[in-house]
Amino acid sequence: MTQSRPRSQPPVSGTQPQEADVLRHTLRSAGYLKMLGFCALIGVPVSLAAFWFLVALHELEHALWADLPHAWGWDAPPWWWPLPLLLVAGTAVGLVVTHLRGGGGHIPASGLHTGGASPAALPGILLAAVAALPFGAVLGPEAPLMALGGGLALLFRDLAQAPATPQGTALVGAAGAAAAISAIFGNPLVAAVLLIEVAGVGGPQLFAVMLPALLSTGVGSLVFTGLGRWTGLATGDLSLELSVPVPRLDGADVLWSVVIAVALAAALHPVLAAARAVAAYVTARPFVRTVLCALGAAVCAALYALVTGRAPDEVAASGQATLAALAADPHAWGVGTLLAVLLFKGAAYALCLGGLRGGPVFPALFLGAVAGVLLAPLPGLGIVPAMAAGMAAGAAGTLRLPVSSVVLVILLLGGTAMMPVVILAAVVAFVVTELLPVGASAPAVPAEPPAR
Repeated sequence: MTQSRPRSQPPVSGTQPQEADVLRHTLRSAGYLKMLGFCALIGVPVSLAAFWFLVALHELEHALWADLPHAWGWDAPPWWWPLPLLLVAGTAVGLVVTHLRGGGGHIPASGLHTGGASPAALPGILLAAVAALPFGAVLGPEAPLMALGGGLALLFRDLAQAPATPQGTALVGAAGAAAAISAIFGNPLVAAVLLIEVAGVGGPQLFAVMLPALLSTGVGSLVFTGLGRWTGLATGDLSLELSVPVPRLDGADVLWSVVIAVALAAALHPVLAAARAVAAYVTARPFVRTVLCALGAAVCAALYALVTGRAPDEVAASGQATLAALAADPHAWGVGTLLAVLLFKGAAYALCLGGLRGGPVFPALFLGAVAGVLLAPLPGLGIVPAMAAGMAAGAAGTLRLPVSSVVLVILLLGGTAMMPVVILAAVVAFVVTELLPVGASAPAVPAEPPAR
């Protein structure tokens, strides 16, 4: 008879005892416990600030793109509407970049970043976001939100005169960023996963270990689903039966999701490379070229409206509201319109990623959804699986954050029925993106305003 090991004793061999002892020692330390308590407290003011920041952006965008055109007698913004708005946006962002500390935040073409912005850089970051996002920049609010949350957390830490160690600064900044970013995604789990991946905890080895596990879970889910359907037997699970009907996945959905992922990763790669080239171009003369990038994005939106006869805000802005309209009635978008929005919004996205300030998430989701709707008529493929695979591939290929992309798309879909194709599309798009040539990286924003 084998005698069980007392719980107080560590395992006999391996590296786990050392890691467990380090973790236990960290959790018992007074400094770490104080840090946890402080992070819990700063979540309240950071969340309030993030909420009102998002409300201000939403109200201003609605006033500029809905209320003002209606007040002037138009049912929708006319084709030329983006030109003056994005001229204002480019001018304001250019002034922030050249005059205020922090350059308005990091360049979106370089991806998302953790850590809090310095309190001195926060005014510029907020001004650049308010100037760019409601006025039609093809970017989302997640990057300014992360900077706002992290910067406020560091400001509160300094006001409380807490010790400013490098490790503590990283922890407090990440906690503030997570509290703020959960406001836009409406889910703390998405924020936590996103921050883990963005921070690069574990480095490249984390992705090397995570991808096979993520892929195997998607394949395993397909196998279990198929076996349950074929045999009529059940193993018991934790899923809930929903009252709304959901489509059943089949082999064609799975195969097409891989094709969609490869195609989207290959299509978005030159868009992101162009964005990095635009960022390098803007750095040499930031004010003038920021205005030119904004005007270029406005021309894309105006041309889309002229070519299709639809509203220019389907190309301008982040695409968050348009994504909901697309999901609600995808059949209202013809093939020509879908191709046009991919072309013009993709070009505007590259210009805004390199020249303005904001986040890359929502335009990537929208472009992926549009590609999914465009490819949905393929044999055996439905609109819901196609949109799910497209959004997952677009997010993973752009952000290079596969787990966050999966969690975010599943949250948007409101259920787990499409999880296998979402996982497959995210993993395939991430791998294809990583295997493609990297190219030049986006330049960093200097802490001090550049010389004019």
